[in-house]
Amino acid sequence: MADGEDPDRTVELLWREPRDAAPRQGLSVDAIVRAAIEIADADGIEGLSMRRVGERLGFTSMSLYRHVPGKAQLVDLMCDAVTGDVTADTAAGTAAGTGADDAVTDAADDAARGGAGGGVAAGTPHGWREALEGWARRGWALCRRHPWLAGVRGTRYVPGPNSVAHFEYALSTVAGTGLKPSEMVAVVGLVGRFVDSEAARVAEIAKVERHTGVSEEEWWGARDSLYEKLHLYPTLTHVWEAGGYDEPEDSFEFGLRRVLDGIEALVRERDIKRDENASCVMCGTSMERAEAGRPRAYCSRACRQRAYRRRHRPSP
Repeated sequence: MADGEDPDRTVELLWREPRDAAPRQGLSVDAIVRAAIEIADADGIEGLSMRRVGERLGFTSMSLYRHVPGKAQLVDLMCDAVTGDVTADTAAGTAAGTGADDAVTDAADDAARGGAGGGVAAGTPHGWREALEGWARRGWALCRRHPWLAGVRGTRYVPGPNSVAHFEYALSTVAGTGLKPSEMVAVVGLVGRFVDSEAARVAEIAKVERHTGVSEEEWWGARDSLYEKLHLYPTLTHVWEAGGYDEPEDSFEFGLRRVLDGIEALVRERDIKRDENASCVMCGTSMERAEAGRPRAYCSRACRQRAYRRRHRPSP
């Protein structure tokens, strides 16, 4: 969001009640957002303006300002709208599972008992790594469908309900892994920034190719004057002559694996420390390790009953 904009007004728009989206005088916030997304998908965010959106809908730009204060708020609305596609896919995949609170409790319970399901997101049948990887891949696919997306979310991006749900799911994938809350946030942020960075790189390549009519391969292939200088750098020369650039690694696949490997090493480290210093998954009270059998999950019968009631409470 640009300086000088009103973030509180953006929050009101993003979290508006359904009745606020009802058409008024032939226009609605949702219609404006849909038209803006279509323009950005076709021409990039640089091709988006309130005037163009108005023309697409058959209204003046001034008519749009009665619904959306400006382009900055419009972009935030667009981001949340397209993220709804991902949250819908995630919800469909987890509809058979428990609620978020129950999933966190169950995951922590499993992890404390030494089970394989520690840190599983709501309704996901596999471990935390598969769930977090799936979240990353859905985000990657979303950015490929909407190339402008990765380049517009800054440090003061105002999230809407779909974006928060997307983040909530990512946090749930690493719940129960033994990571500290601050580490959970850092892990999700690391994966999210990696996806955005890769998406921004791909989008920039496509943008340059579209504007110049020259592909990335063609442009680099014509840089003979540069390559003549590189013999002065022995390591680069060796890598080049050994075919290091002939069949490059898929940067997204390679990077995602390495990022997840690093997170997995951290989770294993936390597992070891958790085994050495067990604590109740409900209240956090430290407990002595059991000399035999599976690790204890609860410090008392009362905490075990609290966990059972939470898992089996009626849905609202």
